[in-house]
Amino acid sequence: MKRFNKIFLIGSAVILMAAPGCTDLLEEQPRSFYEPGFFQTERGVSGGLTSMYAHLRYIYGEAYYYNTTETGTDEVTYGQSADENFLAADLSGRAALNGNNSRADRVWFTAFPNINTASGIIKNASAVGTVSPALVAEARFFRAFDYFLLVQTFGGVPLDLGSGELEFNTTPIRTSVRNTVPEVYTKAVFPDLLIAINDLPAAPRVIGGVTKTLARLYLAKAYLTYAWWLENPNNIPTYPAAQRTDPDGHDAKWYYQKAYDIAADGIDNPGQYRLQPTYYDVNVGTNDRNAETMLYADHTESSQFYNAGDLSNGSGGAPDNFAGWMLTWNYPSIRSFKTAGASGTGNASSVQREAVQPLGRPWVRMAPTIGAITTTFADKTNDSRYDGTFTTVYRGNWLRGTGVPETTLYNANNLPVSMGDPILTFLNSEPATAITYPSGAGASGVGGGVLPGRADWVIGPNGISRIAYPGLWKLGPYRTDNGAGLGSPNAGSTRPYYIAKFSELYFVAAEAAVKGATTKAGKSARELINVIRARAGKWRFDNSGNVAKVQDNSAAMVAATPATIDINYILAERSREYFGEGYRWFDLVRTQKWNELAGTYRIGGNNFGDHTPATVTRTIQPYHYLRPIPQGQLDALDVPADVKAAYQNPGYQ
Repeated sequence: MKRFNKIFLIGSAVILMAAPGCTDLLEEQPRSFYEPGFFQTERGVSGGLTSMYAHLRYIYGEAYYYNTTETGTDEVTYGQSADENFLAADLSGRAALNGNNSRADRVWFTAFPNINTASGIIKNASAVGTVSPALVAEARFFRAFDYFLLVQTFGGVPLDLGSGELEFNTTPIRTSVRNTVPEVYTKAVFPDLLIAINDLPAAPRVIGGVTKTLARLYLAKAYLTYAWWLENPNNIPTYPAAQRTDPDGHDAKWYYQKAYDIAADGIDNPGQYRLQPTYYDVNVGTNDRNAETMLYADHTESSQFYNAGDLSNGSGGAPDNFAGWMLTWNYPSIRSFKTAGASGTGNASSVQREAVQPLGRPWVRMAPTIGAITTTFADKTNDSRYDGTFTTVYRGNWLRGTGVPETTLYNANNLPVSMGDPILTFLNSEPATAITYPSGAGASGVGGGVLPGRADWVIGPNGISRIAYPGLWKLGPYRTDNGAGLGSPNAGSTRPYYIAKFSELYFVAAEAAVKGATTKAGKSARELINVIRARAGKWRFDNSGNVAKVQDNSAAMVAATPATIDINYILAERSREYFGEGYRWFDLVRTQKWNELAGTYRIGGNNFGDHTPATVTRTIQPYHYLRPIPQGQLDALDVPADVKAAYQNPGYQ
């Protein structure tokens, strides 16, 4: 089949999949090309719909896009091995952000082909005669989903891809005109989601398929985001230039109320979704695709073909899920001694690269800020979310690898360690007895310090750096095919990358309530947040201790919630709940709190043994609240130079 592929025609995503039954996973059949008439067949509609699920892999789990959602926030800065993409995103003076190094291009060049596919299905499905409104509603959901992602990222974007607004385009063009933010919301995002809520089923057509409740979540998020845009509390500019007025005559207060009402309706009508009993259950690999997860970019270890990525060696590119590598430091550099009484640097690699959730492949491109460890996750005793987010204890696994046959090694204080024992620990707090750090990498090879009587090397919270820091456990790999060895730690993760969770309905409703929405009985902002906080207080496993831990601190968590909560508290709770999952930049931009909360941060340096934190200042300008239009898009436009320059967001021209 012929594929039209010029600037905004981009008729489809690359993969077709058949999706026959409500209990079946999507089954993929490769197809590189579509032609317009293909969508006038039942098979074409089915295949086009399923390609929409596949397109998620080219955004979510793609690490360079992931960087744009986290680096530069109060959660994350660049790591020791960062390239220009990460340095620029941090806005701390290492590189200037522009249309080449802002990897938001992943959204631009993936979303528009999918939008055109959705428009093709919406336009042609009625001609088939056997396509149900529920199937067309899936296309409407994904068209709204992509436009919502685009408008949050870039501001106003084109609704006309060459054949008219929201029309299926079949003619290659090299021109484009951007619509305004209000037009994108009121012409595309809101109408499609309202129809989707009406026509989608309560239960998904396929495992991981879209539903009424998922559409409610996205409509509530869109209403909330648009309400903030209308209010514009910090006078952040928009582009293309537009009045902060709604074409339908509503004000921000009206949209905050709608966001609350839709989110509350989603909570009251959950369908198959529910909160997991503990935070650990949400993120542990053995419980993937649980009932709290509403949308994800899926992967599998059972078939390289269906995984769409090498199961043994990751490519470092989409459609692999390799976002988890970015916040993984080079823990295989940790060393122990083969013999007691040895000195110098250890001669045994005691923590080897392994395809298990606490470890995985290290790329050291991103690092958590000290403030995220010490302030966001200040309560590490009652609240299980720090333990359920980070890998803080690195345990011996050398006998699963090769070259270190000794069953006992010698570690800090020349004390013996066995397989599974802690080799290096990132402490929850600074100890009463000062840690003795080496002047450089030291015996541990990574600058680990020593405390009396402990066999593990230790690093305190104020000692984390761009090269040594707690890893991101929640995104770590999970495989069932490792056997007795190290598995395939260089492969992309075969776990789903979560995009939407049922828990976010509580946060959206709570934020809208803080912004003045009239609340329902039992659903005040504090009551909604306390549902999440109470769950966070319930433990069933202790990652740092690697032991079962049945403990209920929910009463203490609820009691610690302020009587009156504000936006900063909502944002802190969102960070505790979704740290490192790609939410943070959008949260800070939506609420216009980016500079206030992330304008400075603290972290150690680039070398092992550098445990002296520096305070770094970011230069976050108002124009940074939009990402630059990708240079590849500008290069493809065949328009006069002044028109091309005006297409770019101001500040990046």
